[in-house]
Amino acid sequence: MQKKKIIEAKKINKFFYSPEKTHVLKDVSFVVNKGEFVSVMGKSGCGKSTLLYVLSTMDTDYEGQLYLDDLLVTGASSNHLSRIRNEKIGFVFQFHYLINEFSVLENVMVPGLKLNKKSREELEHIAMEKLKIFDMEDHAFKKANQLSGGQKQRVSIARSLINEPLIIMGDEPTGNLDKKNSDLVFNIFKELAREFHQTMLIVTHDQDFANGTDRTIEMEDGRIISQ
Repeated sequence: MQKKKIIEAKKINKFFYSPEKTHVLKDVSFVVNKGEFVSVMGKSGCGKSTLLYVLSTMDTDYEGQLYLDDLLVTGASSNHLSRIRNEKIGFVFQFHYLINEFSVLENVMVPGLKLNKKSREELEHIAMEKLKIFDMEDHAFKKANQLSGGQKQRVSIARSLINEPLIIMGDEPTGNLDKKNSDLVFNIFKELAREFHQTMLIVTHDQDFANGTDRTIEMEDGRIISQ
């Protein structure tokens, strides 16, 4: 049975002009299939975060083709891309970007409220279910700034799941955490892959994290050297 492709990059090239022309991504091509937990590794400056911005449709200034859920998204309007991001992609960053004056529950609901497909009551219920996955339901009504670093990152992962995304993209999600919390966050990702068959593409410089994923795409100087 053919695997369903969630993301397909075809010969992605990216240049920066600052001030001289720099070739940052060089003929990058790969596929991430449904349910795969994939890491992207490489030295600082190799282009992995730049690649993530292109794949997440936030950066549209590139050459090549990008398919998401078998649909070509290269060249789509910014409104269309914004909707795709909200519906199909969950984001987890190195910094959790929680809104301090909101409760934990409200923070998890934010992408759902933005998408505006479900009622507030439905979203509250879904947000609570997501928090339960991370043993964070008891903290639902606390303000975000009352949480520890590890708890905040768990909430940000719960938030990334609210719209049932096709894929979760992460940029160094354990980069700011100590070993204990890094392991905790990694185990959450592992559980999402195993229990919920959640597709994930995570940029990391943590070799232990990468070793635990299904597959590692290794980058060097803007190219993929192994995948």
